[in-house]
Amino acid sequence: MTDKLPTTPPTGMRDVLPDEVELRDLATQTIVRIYRSYGFRRIETPALEHLRLLTSGEGGENEKLIFKVMKRGEELKTALERGADELADLGLRFDLTVPLARYYAHNHARLPNPLKALQIGPVWRAERPQKGRFRQFTQCDIDVLGLGDPIVEVELILATSEALAALSLSGLTVRINDRRVLAGIARACGFGDDRQGSFFITFDKLDKIGRGGVIQELGATGHEAAAVSKFESMLDAIDPKTATLDSVLKAIASGDPDVAAGAAALDAIIAAVTGALPVGSAVRFDPRLVRGMGYYTGPIFEISAADYPSSIAGGGRYDRMIGRMLGRDVPASGFSIGFERLISILEGLPSARVSVATATGERVALVVDAGAADLAAPVRVAQRLRRDGLLVSLEVRRKNWKRQADELAAHGFAGWVSYNDGEPWRVRSLARPDGGTR
Repeated sequence: MTDKLPTTPPTGMRDVLPDEVELRDLATQTIVRIYRSYGFRRIETPALEHLRLLTSGEGGENEKLIFKVMKRGEELKTALERGADELADLGLRFDLTVPLARYYAHNHARLPNPLKALQIGPVWRAERPQKGRFRQFTQCDIDVLGLGDPIVEVELILATSEALAALSLSGLTVRINDRRVLAGIARACGFGDDRQGSFFITFDKLDKIGRGGVIQELGATGHEAAAVSKFESMLDAIDPKTATLDSVLKAIASGDPDVAAGAAALDAIIAAVTGALPVGSAVRFDPRLVRGMGYYTGPIFEISAADYPSSIAGGGRYDRMIGRMLGRDVPASGFSIGFERLISILEGLPSARVSVATATGERVALVVDAGAADLAAPVRVAQRLRRDGLLVSLEVRRKNWKRQADELAAHGFAGWVSYNDGEPWRVRSLARPDGGTR
């Protein structure tokens, strides 16, 4: 006997069972409804992208996590014969933003200006699997391309906050910063412009590895000791619990017009968002918010919810990414919901389960005896019940009806209808499978 084929998903991947799929569908429908009310329209990009695009330096640490796809046919044969170091030319996308930039550069002549794009789809990262983190997961993004005004960030923040609130998340906190202000902090500490990318990547790990870990890693990655020491002393001045935008600007004492522009954008966004967020939500300046992607150029932001301190959504402005493909810079800003994180939260909320049941409708089983000669008649009954608004599954009655009824109830059926009863068709309780109606 040959070995059995594997039945488990590949490492780092997972199967999704029906109950969760229904919850994911509800979340998707709710998010799309809210985003469409703000003028966003859905687009799609391929799962595979050119490897040169994915490794262009815009993806930060994620570029180390690309699933590469080998060349095919004669191209692969030639590469092997030449002993080429790089045998791959395609890769699975690690986010939706880099492909969006390529999409815009290719299609901009046929797209509205500005483009308000909505994307929901799977992405892949070859990271070490751990609880709550998989190698394939879903992202949900909105982006505005072609407009550089802070009103873009205002709409991104309000739309995403409203979508999360519509899914029963409360006590939302929007944390906001600006990469130009961060660049001012870096320069005030002595980090040169050519070292800021590396500095930001390490700075972004502050919540994960702590103050000591960040200082140690900055030293280990070759940053000047004086700059690292100045940054360590600066951390107290940029503590989000006490710092304000004015106090941070005073601490870095920068006359850089870019820093001033970043501060002005933050003031405008915070003023517009305050009071317009869902009830019980708030926005606050966080000078330690970094976001590790290398493509950010302006405002950056994240959202968390009460009782769930980790961010649920994050994003920012990336005005220079498209220019590398199109030959001219295009203003762009986006917000991404961590869909898997969101679903894990919703699974623990009873209100989400009630919403799923309400949205999907009442599921009943129309039970038919095994071996029935006339199948057309129960089919007509099922169609009639569906027209009455029920979700009807035709089921063949098994010998152990009590066990079958328990299984139906366990899988979300609200009741059952016996075809043998005849009209009027009664929906019976699965808690009393041989008896009364509900």
